Amino acid sequence: MSNMKTSNKQAISSITIMGYKSFRDLSGFELGGLNVLIGANGSGKSGFISFFRLLHELIEQRLQLAINLAGGADIHLYFGPKVTKKLVGSLAFDKYAYEFSLTPTDDNQFVFLDERVVYPYPSNSYEANRRIGSGHTESILKDRVKEETYQNFAEVIYTAVSSLTDYHFHDTSPTAEVRREGSVADNEYLRNNAGNLAAYIYSLRESQESSYRKLRDAVRLVAPFFDDFLLRPRVSNGDERIRLEWRQVHSDYPFQPNQLSGGTLRFICLATALLQPDPPATMLLDEPELGLHPQALDILAEFIKDASKRCQVIVSTQSVTLLNAFEPEDVIVVDREQGESRMRRLSREELAIWLEQEYTLGEIWHKNIVGGGPVHE
Repeated sequence: MSNMKTSNKQAISSITIMGYKSFRDLSGFELGGLNVLIGANGSGKSGFISFFRLLHELIEQRLQLAINLAGGADIHLYFGPKVTKKLVGSLAFDKYAYEFSLTPTDDNQFVFLDERVVYPYPSNSYEANRRIGSGHTESILKDRVKEETYQNFAEVIYTAVSSLTDYHFHDTSPTAEVRREGSVADNEYLRNNAGNLAAYIYSLRESQESSYRKLRDAVRLVAPFFDDFLLRPRVSNGDERIRLEWRQVHSDYPFQPNQLSGGTLRFICLATALLQPDPPATMLLDEPELGLHPQALDILAEFIKDASKRCQVIVSTQSVTLLNAFEPEDVIVVDREQGESRMRRLSREELAIWLEQEYTLGEIWHKNIVGGGPVHE
């Protein structure tokens, strides 16, 4: 599968996860530009997405904090520390790879057994495998970026891993950060919870007018009552502040962010992420269908497919409607077998007899023909 690229950031060509949650041994699984995960509740879809969250905290040297907040090292291991002695992860990019292994300690923490970068990848030569170290409690990849020993590929790998973005827009409650006022200056990129949505959209309007118009028109498709964003910075304590105000069709009344429904606001967040002019190399979306009307899902699917031409997209979903919009080769089935998550990519050939009868991909999944349904263990 081809490796998608965005500027100097690289998407993932393959991934290895061993000993993490329900993943006992996922070795060298290939990822493409578009990856749509389907499966039953508890199959491992969310666990797969959560691995990337852990990975991001790991390389940013916040591993122990993340582990402690989640309940300790032991619960991250496949069937616990008595069964699993170490957690192994590996991400391969175009010519590089980042690999690490962690082992639990007596006080329910993790310590690195090994951390290394590999260039060129794949390679078994000593010169290509540059061991960063072992015995440390926080990643030292970031510390090796400027060292000549690692030439420039430590920086390339750090940039690639740190650019992974897990967008989660589930919290649209009245007190959610996305509904609150924020600094206009917080606009360099869209935060993963869209907490700076107003500032980011304002920056698009000021500097990327075509992208702004595309976003505004997308919102109009899903919410026909919506006319435009009303983004008006105000000075407060020496800072410019802004909130997500908007106008309704045939009215000049300034509506507030709390006057947007949760579903509409969530769609605005998703559309902003998928239509952004400079997306991260890899973006992850966990069940983006929540709270959206079926027609909105059709539009969302088109945005996901379009985004996958500019960056790598990993989506987990339970929506038959959303699944119908994709091709079999885009879809990864996640099954749970005897407590272990397993993944496989579909192909058009294996579904030919059903597709010829004009069954949709969602209908085929719903009939449990391709797996990805509840199973008894």
